[in-house]
Amino acid sequence: METGNDTQISEFFLLGFSEEPAFQPLIFGLFLSMYLITVFGNLLILLAVSSDSRLHMPMYFFLANLSFVDICFTSTTVPKMLWNMQTQTKVITYEDCITQMYFFIHFAGLEFFLLTVMAYDRFVAICHPLHYTVIMNPRLCGLLVLVSWIMCVLNSLLQSLMMLRLSFCTHLHIPHFFCELNEMLQLACSDTFLNNLVMYFATVLLGGAPLAGILYSYSKIVSSIRRISSAQGKYKAFSTCASHLSVVSLFFCTSLGVYLSSAATQSSLSSAAASVMYTVVTPMLNPFIYSLRNRDIKRALKRIIGVPAILWK
Repeated sequence: METGNDTQISEFFLLGFSEEPAFQPLIFGLFLSMYLITVFGNLLILLAVSSDSRLHMPMYFFLANLSFVDICFTSTTVPKMLWNMQTQTKVITYEDCITQMYFFIHFAGLEFFLLTVMAYDRFVAICHPLHYTVIMNPRLCGLLVLVSWIMCVLNSLLQSLMMLRLSFCTHLHIPHFFCELNEMLQLACSDTFLNNLVMYFATVLLGGAPLAGILYSYSKIVSSIRRISSAQGKYKAFSTCASHLSVVSLFFCTSLGVYLSSAATQSSLSSAAASVMYTVVTPMLNPFIYSLRNRDIKRALKRIIGVPAILWK
């Protein structure tokens, strides 16, 4: 088949979850609620970290970046879906679809990299506590975040440019609630071998490398914690990374579950439903995980919103 944009298309159709009118208000209300909770919760984390000088530490610097990315990640997909449901249209323009795909890939990649950087931060804090402030200096922290952004920008730009070379047939219905890369590749009429090759290579490199880094960091952390003699010391060391470990498990397990379930069932609807877990649910739960398990965050949030201390215990 010929490659190139031979078929000039102007729009796609996002099918979403259900075409039953009776379910539309329920789905709209559910996603609107989750989106507002996600934005409000992560904004609170950002406000707490920026306003409390006691939180001006590498761990909370990375947490603030993660909260910002969570807001952007969810805002890439949910507002468009809510708008389509409210206006009773499923249309998304070709340009908007490519743009949405670009930002989705970008912020999804940033989630992986930031979680890896946060794992490295916990590794240094627990395994090299005496050198923590020297190693995790502001310059290195800023450099780690900057490199993460650059890597994700290059990857999402590459994937988007690769998509522009494809031509599409008359069937332009995407069985998803956003322009997901794999679903769009299945709609293309031209040869997608090179696109699939780049996509899988990027997944292994930018997904596998962070996962390997996280596993290595936690293997060293567990080894260090086991060498601590007192039970109280072990608990204190583990509690400093419990929130991060919970977020990592939630994000990686749901992401992996989506692709395993889609590969097993070959059902686009089940894949779309499973995607909600890491695109909407995980960013919504992150502020709760960190605020409930971290005394410093709870103290800062209590001061901001004026909730009595007894409610946070």
